[in-house]
Amino acid sequence: MNYFSSDFKLGILGGGQLGKMLLAETRKFDIQTYVIDPSTAAPSQFGATEFFIGDLMDFDAIYEFGKKVDVLTIEIENVNLDALDKLEKEGLAVYPSPKTLRLIQNKGRQKDFYVENGIPSAPHLRFTDLTKLKSAAASDKIKMPFVWKCAQFGYDGNGVKIVRTASDLNNLPNVECIAEEMVPFINELAVIVARSVSGEVNTYPVVEMEFHPEANQVEYVICPARIDNEIASKATKIALKVSEAFNHVGLLAVELFQTENDEILVNEVAPRPHNSGHYSIEASYTSQFENHLRAILNLPLGNTDSKVAGIMVNLVGEEGFSGPVTYKNIEKIMAINGVTPHIYGKRETRPFRKMGHVTIVNEDMAEARKIAEEVKNTLRVIAE
Repeated sequence: MNYFSSDFKLGILGGGQLGKMLLAETRKFDIQTYVIDPSTAAPSQFGATEFFIGDLMDFDAIYEFGKKVDVLTIEIENVNLDALDKLEKEGLAVYPSPKTLRLIQNKGRQKDFYVENGIPSAPHLRFTDLTKLKSAAASDKIKMPFVWKCAQFGYDGNGVKIVRTASDLNNLPNVECIAEEMVPFINELAVIVARSVSGEVNTYPVVEMEFHPEANQVEYVICPARIDNEIASKATKIALKVSEAFNHVGLLAVELFQTENDEILVNEVAPRPHNSGHYSIEASYTSQFENHLRAILNLPLGNTDSKVAGIMVNLVGEEGFSGPVTYKNIEKIMAINGVTPHIYGKRETRPFRKMGHVTIVNEDMAEARKIAEEVKNTLRVIAE
């Protein structure tokens, strides 16, 4: 099939920042794109060939959208899988497949899948609602502290809480959830695996993630991770095992814990481009977004090696500010060599909302990390 400068249409479910960055690659290759999103202010609305408003969880909206395109992919997991099932049965190429998405969309099912496939992960229990979780806690079936996660629709630190006392349970929503044993870890790592339709597989280097202690959001992504080669090799092998078990097509971001005993445990996965791979736009030979495109169109995968050390700084709305966004001091960080800001196109800021990211590239990792700290302390995402 001729994808380039042709009538071929790629459909993307979701019009957020991941879709926007994916569209930069489709425009580079002159591939037509159709995007659907529920928001009239979606960042992807200006980059797509055609933009549609629709509920991603609505069967009819997704089914009718799918009929307009030749290949369908996602930038968010929370989509109507019954519609994707029907489209796939009718011959539409859907990547990742609804079968893969069903295993990942529900975190409880995702955790069970790791157990069933011998993939190391923190022990967990599943609960249909908060009442059953409270009952289990009251009868000491769960040891505190533990990590509570809602089974579906969590994002960017939302839907994850540490439960230290019984009173903490009173602030949780009454939804399906999991209780996960707390893991004494020393590093949070991630590996992105690219897998094409024909089964070609490639991995990006292991990255290290530093999180905001309150918002539970990634503040920095550091590539390559500052870990021993033996740990990096172990992390990559486990990520490849996870990828093979899910049999996904496209990208799979595998988030991992490195424990105090140097075990590698899988935290969770995302079957799409991911925050942990944004550094690749400037620092890698082939960005994660280009390789997702290559994978779902069954084109040869690009080189995933890094050209230079890369650090990503997430730009989130500052606490105490809501309203029309202002990026204060952005010109100061743009004056620093090797610094590239990415603004996602969200006009309204609010506390901890992801508004963009900044990539720092440098041959010296220590210098890159120093500059990243300067960027974090200089650039403010506020409302004025």
